[in-house]
Amino acid sequence: MHSQNVVLDVATSVDAGVLANLLELYIHEMSDAFPHLVIGADGRFGYHRLPLYWAEPENRFAFLIRCDARLAGFALVTRGSPITDDPSVLDLAEFFVLRSYRRSGVGRRAAALLWTRLPGKWLVRVSSAKIGAVEFWRDVITEFTGGTGVESERAGDAHPWRVYSFESGVQPSAR
Repeated sequence: MHSQNVVLDVATSVDAGVLANLLELYIHEMSDAFPHLVIGADGRFGYHRLPLYWAEPENRFAFLIRCDARLAGFALVTRGSPITDDPSVLDLAEFFVLRSYRRSGVGRRAAALLWTRLPGKWLVRVSSAKIGAVEFWRDVITEFTGGTGVESERAGDAHPWRVYSFESGVQPSAR
C-alpha cells in the first residue's frame, strides 16, 4: 500500500515531454479496446492535442499526479465536451495512474483533488470495454458525490460509453 501523500501539480509546457511519455503508456493501454489507436512508424502513438493544453489555458488543464513526490500519473481536462453543447462543462479527457500505484487510493485521491480544484459541472466518459475503469469511476464518483452523480450510456464507435455527470464544489445543503 502506498502512502496517501497525493498531490496534483499543474503541468506547464516545461512538463510537455514528461506528459508525452506518460501519454504513450496510457495510449498503449487503451489500444486493446480501441483498434484505431495504432503505433506510428516512429514507434510512438503520439497525442496531437497535447500542445493545445498550453495554447488554450482557459479551456484546457493538464495536471501531473504525484505520490510521495514521485510521478504517479496525469489528468487532462477540457472545458467543453464532445458529448454536450454546454461550453462550461468540465470533461475528464484523459486520466492515467501508473500500474504500480493502482488499487492504492492514489487515483481516488487524485480524482477528488481534481474535482475540488475545478468546481463545476463534470462529465467523465469511460469505454464500457474497460470494465475495471467503469467500476473504478462508478465507485469514486458515488463516493465523491454522496450518490448524486448520474450514470448513463452513449453509443460509441468501438464500444458504448459509460458517462458520469455530477457537480463538484456544491454543498448538498445548498441545492
